[in-house]
Amino acid sequence: MRVVYRVIAGAAAVVVVGAAAAVVLLSGDEPAPRAEAADVMDVRRTPAPTSGQTADPTGEPTVGALAATAGPDGTTSPTTSATPSPTPSAARSPSGGRSAMDAALSDPRVPALSASTRKLRRLPGRTTATRGLIKDQRSGVAFPRFAKAWKAARGKPFASRQMLPAIRGSEFRGMLVSCPVPIPVQESLRDTAFLAARWTLNHQPSGATIAWSASQPLKVGRRDGWLLGYRVNYTIKGKKRTSMAAVALVDIPGKKPALVFVSIPDSQKKYWKDIYKVMSSIHVLQKKKD
Repeated sequence: MRVVYRVIAGAAAVVVVGAAAAVVLLSGDEPAPRAEAADVMDVRRTPAPTSGQTADPTGEPTVGALAATAGPDGTTSPTTSATPSPTPSAARSPSGGRSAMDAALSDPRVPALSASTRKLRRLPGRTTATRGLIKDQRSGVAFPRFAKAWKAARGKPFASRQMLPAIRGSEFRGMLVSCPVPIPVQESLRDTAFLAARWTLNHQPSGATIAWSASQPLKVGRRDGWLLGYRVNYTIKGKKRTSMAAVALVDIPGKKPALVFVSIPDSQKKYWKDIYKVMSSIHVLQKKKD
């Protein structure tokens, strides 16, 4: 009987040990269950972040990423981001970020204008005889047509052009031209005239500089204007030379201001008095009736 009891006790011990082992195994980490097919498809439907997007732990693009909207033709284009973008730099002018006036004021060839008014004066000499008027329909003004030495010439890029005879050994001679002002129009006629006078240096010898001799408002009929007179200093073949010049701007309804420009070198200074004649005889053309 003792032998039977020992066998039974041993079997009971084996059962107890096995149960304990089972408890230990079940209390450990279990492998994660395999996802069902439906769960896998859900994960694949979540789009990966596109270029320019960032993803948060949920897999959704964060606010500020570019979105796309369909246009009328079915194409997509980026919409505005919810996150403010950096402020774009200010638009730059052709002069590299400066206005035309800033560029002119920093030009050593052109001194700043005085705030005071200075009237154009008559220069020595005799005024050339005139024969009628030059009527510049494109610019909207008229002024004297000189006779004798002054000859009409092809206008381009000007609307009208009169020239004195060529000077032997020099490409520069007296000229009287008109056109709609070819530079940016400023808030005041005075400032626009200042820019126009600087522009006229394109028709003077290289290295020419300006010295102001007049700055005054004009009244041409009922229209406002501004006149600048100046001496142009330059050097040709080692010799210092001078031209006398003037530019007038006249406000023309529905158009850019009209520019009238005259310049005469010292080699033709007997015609200097013609400058005053031109500037004191400008008229605004009447609009033609339909």
